[in-house]
Amino acid sequence: MNVSKHPSTDDTSHGGGVTPPSIGSAPGVLPEVQKPRLAANSQTGVSTRNVLSGTDLSKDGEDAEEHSHWYVLRTTYSRERKACEYLYNEGIEVYCPILTAYKVLDGKRRKVVESRIPNLFFAYDTFDHLKTYVYDNANLPYLRFYYHSYHKDDVLIREPLIVPDKQMESMKLICAQETADIIMVQGEIPKFQNGQTVRIVDGKFKGVTGRVSRYQGQQRVAVTIEGLFTVVTAYIPRAFIEEYV
Repeated sequence: MNVSKHPSTDDTSHGGGVTPPSIGSAPGVLPEVQKPRLAANSQTGVSTRNVLSGTDLSKDGEDAEEHSHWYVLRTTYSRERKACEYLYNEGIEVYCPILTAYKVLDGKRRKVVESRIPNLFFAYDTFDHLKTYVYDNANLPYLRFYYHSYHKDDVLIREPLIVPDKQMESMKLICAQETADIIMVQGEIPKFQNGQTVRIVDGKFKGVTGRVSRYQGQQRVAVTIEGLFTVVTAYIPRAFIEEYV
């Protein structure tokens, strides 16, 4: 999978990064998607709301801080997997997409596990509960929320970024594939922003919902996480997609 470098463009008043759980079953490696062992009312990201847009904290008149959401968390010095594992052990559902690669180390070919998105991972929890860890400077001084900014009535507002459940599910389905032709690009890919919204109904990317377009000479489906990155599938035959309403 091709991954572009991703800068830390978030609030610097909070921070963090550690080693999160990862995909696969290699010894000493946690599963990529962990269900909380203590939290009740959690989920794995399967939902049909907010397919392609972010979720505001005050959406639909509800106070999102009182409900569980997928929050983007950032760390420093590539410690995202460490932080992810810490939260997992605290009973919080976490997700840190990883990539298995082979490198020559000390003259020997070895399998290594790397984060697909350096310094970032995702946690499913309420804001009030999660912030107790983000602000825990004793145990997690390198952990912070990833913030996004927008204007409302000429006022600049900055809030922790929430990823809609449907986007999380689609991203996890794409990242679960070890196909080298998967692409992750910083920010948005304009070509996909005007593409039709579709759902993949067959093949190894079945279940992914995103926008379809031709990219690098092939028809693909992309999921854009607001303000962060776009993850793109490998080639998708037209027979494998249907319009998503």
